[in-house]
Amino acid sequence: MIVDIPHPDKVLFGDSALTKGDLAAYYEAIAPAMVPHVRDRPLSLKSFPGGIRGRGHFTKNIPGHFPDWIGRVTVGKHGGTVTHPLANDARTLVYLAGQNMIEPHVWTSRADRLDRPDRLIVDLDPPDGTSFADVRAVAREAGDVFRAVGLEPFAMTTGSRGIHVVAPLRRTADFSAVRELARALAVAVAAADPRRLTTEFHKDKREGRIYVDVLRNNYAQTAIPPYGVRAREGAPVATPLRWEELGDRDLSGGRWTIQSIGARLEHEGGDPWADIARRARDPGPVRRAVQRMAGDRDEA
Repeated sequence: MIVDIPHPDKVLFGDSALTKGDLAAYYEAIAPAMVPHVRDRPLSLKSFPGGIRGRGHFTKNIPGHFPDWIGRVTVGKHGGTVTHPLANDARTLVYLAGQNMIEPHVWTSRADRLDRPDRLIVDLDPPDGTSFADVRAVAREAGDVFRAVGLEPFAMTTGSRGIHVVAPLRRTADFSAVRELARALAVAVAAADPRRLTTEFHKDKREGRIYVDVLRNNYAQTAIPPYGVRAREGAPVATPLRWEELGDRDLSGGRWTIQSIGARLEHEGGDPWADIARRARDPGPVRRAVQRMAGDRDEA
């Protein structure tokens, strides 16, 4: 282990008996694939000192006892500033696991240009009882909308019930512009199937429909990154997909875990999202294409 882990035998994952040492070993092994997706992104840490059966808590401001070699960035927020840690190498990921961090959550922008996001995220959030086949189908429909306006869609299981459809962006628009673009895309996705989909924030008004959520695109909001572990039994992992895998009937939100993801990467020949940054699109032309789409929809 590249960092000493206190109490490595402490069980974090309940019935599966996976320990803090297992979690740290996972983050060390996955770092070559994961770090490119989290490097220089402000981190919020969801930690579980008593394991997943206990209460978890979020940490945004880097604690004073963290070593100096961990990267950090200070960001302005309402009422002051927050200094977030950065996970720029395997050593940091292992250290954070040693601090009982199970879930890292990252910004959609990077430290050198905090006001310019380079990811747009649509989070498909299904209600209880929804089949994952329905979520897969909606993800494919969302991908069609993305492509129609000039975006390149990427899909990721979240390690929970949903799917993230993600588009890489060139850093030419601020959060306000990207947020409005994401909202317009969500409306277009939901409008294609209003009986199954909704953009309604309030759960009691969704009427059993899949929520097309774009809140991750606000300033200072975070999302689980590729290969982030979820605080659920079995230690499932948020897993980037090849787009074609959305047609796999065996796919589920928690299909891969810290124990099985290594074999998947070996089978795939590496990270399916390795070239995501090279597929970034300029939000300006995309925004104009979305406006034309909305106009066509209103005329119809």
